[in-house]
Amino acid sequence: MRRMQGSDVLDSIWAFLVGFLFGSIPFGLLLTRMAGLGDVRNIGSGSIGATNVLRTGNKGLAAATVLLDAAKGAIPVLATPVLFPQAQSIFGGPAEIAAVAAVAGHCFTPWLKFKGGKGFATAAGVLAALNWPLVLLCAGIWAATLAISRISSVSSMLTVVAAPIAAAIFGLADLVAPLVAIAVIVLVQHRANIGRLMRGEEPRVGGKS
Repeated sequence: MRRMQGSDVLDSIWAFLVGFLFGSIPFGLLLTRMAGLGDVRNIGSGSIGATNVLRTGNKGLAAATVLLDAAKGAIPVLATPVLFPQAQSIFGGPAEIAAVAAVAGHCFTPWLKFKGGKGFATAAGVLAALNWPLVLLCAGIWAATLAISRISSVSSMLTVVAAPIAAAIFGLADLVAPLVAIAVIVLVQHRANIGRLMRGEEPRVGGKS
C-alpha cells in the first residue's frame, strides 16, 4: 500500500461514512411502522431484519426489507469508488471500505442506540456489488445449507464464513480482508443464535417456534 496523503485520509473517512450511513437506515422498522404493524423490535428476536419482519405475517414487507437492506449495501459500494477514488485502508479501496461500513451500519445503527439487524442481507448486497459471480456461489451455499439444516441462522453464518474462503480460492485476494471483517460482524450479531444452537433450541424453518 502506498503512503497515504491528506486527500487519501479524507476520501477514506468519507467512504466509511457514506457506507455506514446508508447501512444504518432501518428499513425493516420503517416499513413495519408505515404498514401499521408497530415496532418490529417488540416481536421475535427483536431484530430489524427481514427474518423478523416475516414474523409479522407480511411476506411482502419481508421481501421489500430484503431488497432494501441489500440495496443499501450495494449502492455505497458502487458509488464510493467514483466519489472518493483515493480512499484506502487495511480492507482495501473505497468499495471495500464502504462494504464493511455498510454492514456495520446495519448491525449497529446510531438511530436505534447502535442496535440493528443480523447483517446478512446487507452483506449479500455488498458482495453482489463487489463481485456478482461470487455472490451467486454464496447463494448456492446458502440454499444448500438451508435445505440440509432447515435452520436459517446456520445457513447465514456458514455462507458469510465461506465467502472469504471462496474469494481466496478463486484468486480474489483484495476481497478476503473485507469479507473476513464482514463475517466477524455477522457472527457477532448471531451470538444469541449460536447460544440456542449449542442448547439445541434454535428453531427450524417450517417448525414450531
